[in-house]
Amino acid sequence: MGTLASYLLGDSVLQFSTIIGCYLFAMGIGSALSRYINRGLAYRFVWIELMLGLIGGFSSALLFLAFAYTQGFELLMYTIVIVIGMLVGLEIPLLMRIIRGRYHFRDVVAHVLTFDYLGALGASLLFPILMVPHLGLVRSALLFGILNAGVALWSTFLFANQLPRTGILRVVCFLVLFGLGTGLVEAKKITMAAEDNIYADEIIFAKDTHYQHIVLTRFKDDIRLFLNSHLQFSSRDEYRYHESLIHPGLASIPVPRRVLVLGGGDGLAVREILKYPQIESITLVDLDPEMTRLFSTHPMLVALNQRSFLSPRVHVINADAFLWIDTNPESFDFIVIDFPDPTNYSLGKLYTTAFYTAVMRHLSAQGLMVVQSTSPMFARDSFWCIAATIRQAGLKTYPYHVYVPSFGEWGFVLAGNHDYQPPASFPQGLRFVDLNGLHALFEFPPDMAPLDEPPNRLNSEVLVHMYDQDWKDISH
Repeated sequence: MGTLASYLLGDSVLQFSTIIGCYLFAMGIGSALSRYINRGLAYRFVWIELMLGLIGGFSSALLFLAFAYTQGFELLMYTIVIVIGMLVGLEIPLLMRIIRGRYHFRDVVAHVLTFDYLGALGASLLFPILMVPHLGLVRSALLFGILNAGVALWSTFLFANQLPRTGILRVVCFLVLFGLGTGLVEAKKITMAAEDNIYADEIIFAKDTHYQHIVLTRFKDDIRLFLNSHLQFSSRDEYRYHESLIHPGLASIPVPRRVLVLGGGDGLAVREILKYPQIESITLVDLDPEMTRLFSTHPMLVALNQRSFLSPRVHVINADAFLWIDTNPESFDFIVIDFPDPTNYSLGKLYTTAFYTAVMRHLSAQGLMVVQSTSPMFARDSFWCIAATIRQAGLKTYPYHVYVPSFGEWGFVLAGNHDYQPPASFPQGLRFVDLNGLHALFEFPPDMAPLDEPPNRLNSEVLVHMYDQDWKDISH
């Protein structure tokens, strides 16, 4: 639930905190209600396992469909969380009471809670490492549901002497297992039905990785990339974004040799950097190996980034940029920071004074860095917060913006230890950036004019809240 909500709604800390809090609260309610169950303990335990199997198993599928087709996603999500929490709260006391005749009370508590906590550890490790990347969220939930239904079936044999009508119970268990198994087989169709309504165009690729939900769509010649439901680029106008990201800064450096790209796992920024023959080395650090693999092998994407990852000048490193930047001793003439917007704290840490201070140490004497800084029109507070954060890290800043039809007005911040000198020329073949229009990029009209915003620090990350509020204001 927490992972799914983070994918679809952002702000992972808020989602995990509220969901886990509601779940534990509901467990307490379930435990309190268990005192009123005095008869047929084993019979009720089997039915609780079956309900957990059905509700928990189909929870991800239901929520994907709710997000796609209704306005009630959050209501349904918290309802399911509370129902599951209450059922689990009932489950553990009932199990203790069922087996208390076999052990001393202290042993009952020790056995049940020990295996409960060990199971929690096993599931929490298996879920992000194996299940989400290989099964996806819908199939993972269904697999856990099958395990619950399997426990229900097993219990009909284990507690057979305490159960009425075991034959009927076993038939019900097999029917639930069949339903969950069918859901497991058809999970892709369920996911596609939801995503077809979330995304306007044909989905040509979708995958859950260790880090994010990747979706590629296509309509005629337009390919679009979405990460956790957020649009990253449209192939029809991405050149405006990537030319503006790279060339105003890189073309102004007298003799650039070494370039670092943080993020940018689609290879499109690298494509623009490779237009400078004097560049000797480009290091790209992106967290998700699935992203760089996809954009190195998929025919349409390789054509889009012009085989940039296959250049001998490009070195791809799959690592957390926040950690990598602290351990790498190299310096660079140009640093490109092209991360997704700060929709959650995991991304927000990459927009902090701590991170920019660490990056600054890797700039050469003539070096510049450029930061993707969200929209100065639609997220005005966030844009100027990013600029203030970079200044707080000790760099001189030169904010600018560009109109990208797929996004609207979009912003960047160029920064360095010295005054910015506009380039005298650009590489041949650019489709958007030119010397005549360069000055206009650095001018902001009144509705995007600078705001006095606090810097984003690691211990508070005000930017995440600011960004969320900016976009809520737009949607309202």
